[in-house]
Amino acid sequence: MALTYEFLIARAEQAAQEAACALLENVRERSLRSETAWRGMAHQVLEVARGRELAQLERSLLRLAPVI
Repeated sequence: MALTYEFLIARAEQAAQEAACALLENVRERSLRSETAWRGMAHQVLEVARGRELAQLERSLLRLAPVI
């Protein structure tokens, strides 16, 4: 199962909300660490998607360019 950006951001928002509602400091810290991890994974998904788009564009340009 591929994780989507939207799913990862939703989980990050859920963790942030849990942190905001936490009464215990250790629960708050755990939720904040979780939020950071989810946002990091979401960022990574975007970077991979951008890399794929760039690679696709480069391949397309190479096919269109005259062979020297």
